[in-house]
Amino acid sequence: MRFSATLQFARLHMTAAARLIPAPAQKRLSLVHSSAYCRGISSMAGGSLLFRQLFEKDSSTYTYLLADVAHPDKPAVLVDPVDKTADRDLNLIKELGLKLIYAVNTHVHADHVTGTGLIKSKISGVKSVISEASKAKADVFVNAGDKIHFGSMFLEVRPTPGHTQGCVTYVTGEGLSQPNPRMAFTGDTLLIRGCGRTDFQGGSAEQLYNSVYSQIFTLPKDTLLFPAHDYKGNTVTTVGEELLYNPRLSKDVITFKNIMENLSLAYPKMIDVAVPANM
Repeated sequence: MRFSATLQFARLHMTAAARLIPAPAQKRLSLVHSSAYCRGISSMAGGSLLFRQLFEKDSSTYTYLLADVAHPDKPAVLVDPVDKTADRDLNLIKELGLKLIYAVNTHVHADHVTGTGLIKSKISGVKSVISEASKAKADVFVNAGDKIHFGSMFLEVRPTPGHTQGCVTYVTGEGLSQPNPRMAFTGDTLLIRGCGRTDFQGGSAEQLYNSVYSQIFTLPKDTLLFPAHDYKGNTVTTVGEELLYNPRLSKDVITFKNIMENLSLAYPKMIDVAVPANM
């Protein structure tokens, strides 16, 4: 049966996203206030995908919960969990009657400690996932083209190094049983009207630029992009929006490199704690 999604938005200023999504998808958009658990996109209904966008305020990190609720076990995946909000996430998973099978990271985070270890200690059978290129510890290591299956759905792995060497983007699949429009969880590689810094952890501005253009901007323009962070209250964007309006990545690669080399960013306050803990 073809998936039909209703996207619920909390932020009125995100109506610009709807204007860049084709008319059939716009009909599935409605504006609502966020729930107690969620900030921004709160759910996808009308199909077999359950979706939640969760927020950790100290590091402005988004965690994403996806589950196939049409499957008898209601298998679920948690993307970029944070240790401080792991209990909140697990309570939500329990309330919704889901079975968490994977806790995945888009990269080795420098601004918070991942919640995967804490989650694994509280729920048996959960497997931690990260890219092999990250050189971090995990139960499952993924590479380009690998698929993380949960029920009839899956996340495809696309390598997007540049912020760190191990960054990946997780993209929902194509097909009648998959979310439409597609969804991409971009980590720190591509932010809403921005991108991750490239001045530490083996970062490279040129590599990040090439990653975005080859692995993310090649997706359909109505693909919904969900970053690991936002610092201005934004919740979601699209490929089409970022191609037009991203003040860094809409430029040519030489201009982009110049922008990134002159950001003069402060040393991340959690990096000396978070990176060793996340390795």
